[in-house]
Amino acid sequence: MKTPVFLGIDVGSVSCKFVLIDDRGEIIQSMYYRTHGRVIDAVKRGIQEMAACMEGLPLGGCATTGSARHLAAALVGADVVKNEISAHAAAAIHLRPDLRTILEIGGEDSKIIIIRNGVPVDFAMNTMCAAGTGAFLDQLAGRLGLPVEQLGAMAMQSTQEVAIAGRCTVFAESDLIFMQQVGYRTEDIVRGLCNSMVRNYLNDVGKGKAIHPPIFFLGGVAANSGIRQAFEEALELPVEVPLHHEVMGAYGAALIAQREISKSPRLSGMRSGGQILSSDFTTDSFLCKSCANHCEVVVFQENRRPVGYMGGRCGRWSERPQIRQPDAVKSCTAVAG
Repeated sequence: MKTPVFLGIDVGSVSCKFVLIDDRGEIIQSMYYRTHGRVIDAVKRGIQEMAACMEGLPLGGCATTGSARHLAAALVGADVVKNEISAHAAAAIHLRPDLRTILEIGGEDSKIIIIRNGVPVDFAMNTMCAAGTGAFLDQLAGRLGLPVEQLGAMAMQSTQEVAIAGRCTVFAESDLIFMQQVGYRTEDIVRGLCNSMVRNYLNDVGKGKAIHPPIFFLGGVAANSGIRQAFEEALELPVEVPLHHEVMGAYGAALIAQREISKSPRLSGMRSGGQILSSDFTTDSFLCKSCANHCEVVVFQENRRPVGYMGGRCGRWSERPQIRQPDAVKSCTAVAG
């Protein structure tokens, strides 16, 4: 009898990642897609292509993570839903049990995770706009007329750093335009961008955190060798970029699915590829009036029937994506109790 496989799905604002692992936690297949603002279509595309890799293999379980994890879970029928901190930590610790720090920069957010004795003990996420993230690099690469994938190699060719603001994309672009106008080399401008991103990250996300090696650099931006070099220069510490760094969230989700289901073995509740691809899946929203916050709650619907919810400050909806009707809402205090 074939051993089961486990699927992890990480759905963010910019990209959608899939990882399939075997019963030993080894990656069988991984996929990475840009969402282009169409999250549901990106998930369906990934499921369609991943189905070919899973043909003939029993599915042990599926977990979702990322900012759109509840949306993805409702669409595919996931067994486990976990936040990005848990997922990235699970994958990184699996690869390196003595790891102490995770630096992660994604499309529109960034985070730091502090690990001690194999356990995440602290974390922080960016508190400002998307300055210092993958979206920031995409925008400025476009201004330079370069593919974002070439920025890292170009930064490594620099012989002189130029100072560029990193706390705001508007100021950074203004500095970039000025540097171009006065004749600075593109390589030096790119290096300045990389260094400003790292300064911004350490002054915001990493502020007050005890950053000790071993250090992993994760996320799509970790492919930029200029950013990695800037981290090493600023920290005066070695920074490692592991294989599959861009899909670590999905990898961690798959590992969590394996771990959670092994505690109470059961059949996976994930829907078939045909059901997912043929589903008429839409989103709507309503205002929750159970307290004075009046939060907007997103409703996931299939064939006009609610299949999950997300949103709200108190967590009553985001942590309870099961089917519930808005008119049956109890008070936030009752839920917390």
